[in-house]
Amino acid sequence: MKERRFVRELLESKQRILVLSFVVGIIFLFLIIRLWHLQILNADDYHAMSESNRLRFVPVAASRGAIMDRTGTVLVSNRPSFSLAVIPQEVKDKEALLTLLSDLLGLDRVEMADRWGKNMGRAKYYPIVLASNITRDQVEIVEENRLRLPGIEIEMKPVREYTSNQLAAHLLGYIGEVSEKELNLKGFEEYNPGDYIGKNGIERALENELHGSDGGRQLEVDARGRVLRTVSESYPTVGNSVVLTIDATIQKQAERAFGDQAGAAVAMDVTNGEILAFVSNPGFDPSLFSGKLPTEVWQGYLDDKRHPLENKALSGQYPPGSTFKMITALAGLQNNIVNESTSVNCSGSYDLGTSTFKCWNKKGHGATNLRKSIRESCDVFYYQMGEKLGVDKIAAAAQAFKLGAPLGVELQNEKSGLIPTSEWKLKRFGKRWFHGETLPVSIGQGAVLLTPIQLASMIATIANEGTIYRPHLVKRIVDADGKMLKETKTEVIGTAFFSKESFRLVKQGLLDVVNAPGGTGAMARLYDVKVAGKTGTSQVVKLSDSKKSTTYQYRDHALFVAFAPFDKPEIAVAVVVEHGEHGGSAAAPIAGRILRAYFDSKKPIHNETVGVQQEDDNDEDTDEQDKKKGPNIVKEPRINVDAAHD
Repeated sequence: MKERRFVRELLESKQRILVLSFVVGIIFLFLIIRLWHLQILNADDYHAMSESNRLRFVPVAASRGAIMDRTGTVLVSNRPSFSLAVIPQEVKDKEALLTLLSDLLGLDRVEMADRWGKNMGRAKYYPIVLASNITRDQVEIVEENRLRLPGIEIEMKPVREYTSNQLAAHLLGYIGEVSEKELNLKGFEEYNPGDYIGKNGIERALENELHGSDGGRQLEVDARGRVLRTVSESYPTVGNSVVLTIDATIQKQAERAFGDQAGAAVAMDVTNGEILAFVSNPGFDPSLFSGKLPTEVWQGYLDDKRHPLENKALSGQYPPGSTFKMITALAGLQNNIVNESTSVNCSGSYDLGTSTFKCWNKKGHGATNLRKSIRESCDVFYYQMGEKLGVDKIAAAAQAFKLGAPLGVELQNEKSGLIPTSEWKLKRFGKRWFHGETLPVSIGQGAVLLTPIQLASMIATIANEGTIYRPHLVKRIVDADGKMLKETKTEVIGTAFFSKESFRLVKQGLLDVVNAPGGTGAMARLYDVKVAGKTGTSQVVKLSDSKKSTTYQYRDHALFVAFAPFDKPEIAVAVVVEHGEHGGSAAAPIAGRILRAYFDSKKPIHNETVGVQQEDDNDEDTDEQDKKKGPNIVKEPRINVDAAHD
């Protein structure tokens, strides 16, 4: 019995040992497989994770390139700003940290949490920007509470400083944080959340040139986040600088000339297409867009009936009014409808069928030839010419000047304007063109629309007698050391093939507009330079005069285009004053001041002593203050003008 029991127990023990050995063997097999998985199959991944636990990457943002005017005056530079960033791997309680930051710094907790959430897929050792452009007081609070804020870092980033406040704001544009949508676009692969990019104007158009390349430092830290050593370092590359074609002195005078009026002005070199002044008024403060724009400021911009955020010089489309008459005149001369001696009797209106088309001068201009029609802006003369020409011949003349299509300036969102034709109406409305619709077109009304930059190109082409240059704003691009990398070449984009005699006749009329008795543009006259120009008044809506005069948005727009000197043109100017009513009284004086600034800038005494950085930055500069500046500013003798309104 005992022997059998012993044998049974021995067998049972062997069985247990066998089962136990089998279980231990399985466990060791799993351990070996896991070890192979960790040390061989995924060795590289875990090595990277190990490095991440002890390394920290500190990005170093590159400074954007400067933006300067043609004389080298700096318009946009950089200043340091501070950003609040967090390193996720060092944070144990995210919610508690966000609450503490909100309480200490007064920051929006929801916004910080949103920024954090959008960057969850990135490496945990890479800093996430929670708030940009924080104040120095907030920086001091962070430093004072450093032990209570694990993983929080202060980063210094360069942001834009617009040295002349709102000067040329629509041209220069502004920067802002890169959006999530932009980060997913092609060409933005090297950008990270929290980076600044150009959002508008030159800042946007030349983003690739201005941005530069960011650098960074790879740091080794201990368990408490203390820096032990710098593992690697790459230095940021400063962006290239842009030299614009505008002259800041002329730009400043042009903006001051508008005062509180809304509108646009473009001054252009008639020999190469360089834009010397580019005004859209009112402007805005571009520096506000680098951070969180105050709600009340944003709402103020939206509520302003003058639309300060719209780039009127590039995308504002206006009926050109009587400034378009020079196109109709050239069409009439080319098609032998009129000549120098053609005379029309203006009685104050013109009848066509059952419709009556009125001249702005209700009493009429009497016997009117081509030169007088331009000087006194007689509508009836152009009604009769337009009737004989037809809309398509007028359109052909306008299109010869490249009107009705974008001119290809460097900025985005350039509008095309509109030159109507019979074919256009048929496609757009499915109706044929009626004869009476041509008459408003002949005086720049009806469906005709032009942008201020197109108006400037038009008068520049008249001045140089047919050569159409592509307007451009960038003169050259230079590196951080001032070495030229790229220069914009003069580009001819077309030729307006009209005879020299036709140009001579039209230009003679334009000279009379400013300088002859009865001319509508006398308020643009300079005492030392012959100016030629054309006034215009474009109807916004068809209402009674009393209704227009009392309601701002219903008032007519005022326009004026000009060039000077008459004998050897150098500069062309186009001015649009929104709801300014009369080109001669509202737009012509602004053009005169722009021309005055241009010719003063060419005088040696001016070049030596006057610059934007030396001028008083108070935009409410008075005539009395100008007088105190001495001989740099040449004041115009006051002219008593009894000119017709256009």
